[in-house]
Amino acid sequence: MQQNSSSVKDSAIIYSGGLDSTTLLYEEQQRIALAITFDYGSNHAQRETACARHHCSLLGIEHLVVPLSFFSGNILSSLTAGADAIPDGDYDDGNMHSTVVPFRNGIMLAVACGIAESRGLTHVFIANHGGDHAIYPDCRPAFIEAMNAAMQAGTYEGVTLEAPYTDRTKADIVRRGHSLGIDYAATYSCYKGGEKHCGTCGTCRERREAFAQAGLPDPTVYQS
Repeated sequence: MQQNSSSVKDSAIIYSGGLDSTTLLYEEQQRIALAITFDYGSNHAQRETACARHHCSLLGIEHLVVPLSFFSGNILSSLTAGADAIPDGDYDDGNMHSTVVPFRNGIMLAVACGIAESRGLTHVFIANHGGDHAIYPDCRPAFIEAMNAAMQAGTYEGVTLEAPYTDRTKADIVRRGHSLGIDYAATYSCYKGGEKHCGTCGTCRERREAFAQAGLPDPTVYQS
């Protein structure tokens, strides 16, 4: 996975170190000058950030970790309330509603847009996907379209938001990543944040299902 030195590095990416954003990082590596990881105190932040750092190092992409400490006590979600607050079960609206972090993507994109413009970058990538729409309002097409318009209107250079996975399934993303040779064992998804993926929370189940639906082996080590 060699980079093309003649490509224009005109973009930043919001990069968690999870499966979806890692796939997008590799897919658009020729354009990405900066990967931004936001630490808002989630249960899995430390493990995701380690994965993000690993892949950025492999690709030679600058990695910036931005702390969002003001989330604590102000923006409430089970993602920041400890592993015991994370529900087990399927990845659906009824079960995963507590994991919504209100307007998280809006906040992150606003910061990323400002950083991008300060760096002379004109695009920001985000790896939301179709499976998120029922649960997370700030992953839906209407939000992406509105945020793209706001970013362009609010910057001198018209920074655009690029969200190429908005209508794709997680299985589609896994297939794409497999074709790119990504080591998915070095990505992290579990909302509980343990040393191993728990295997029972909604994101672990979604991860397992994506590999099964893609017809590909899942390299993830699960506790159960």
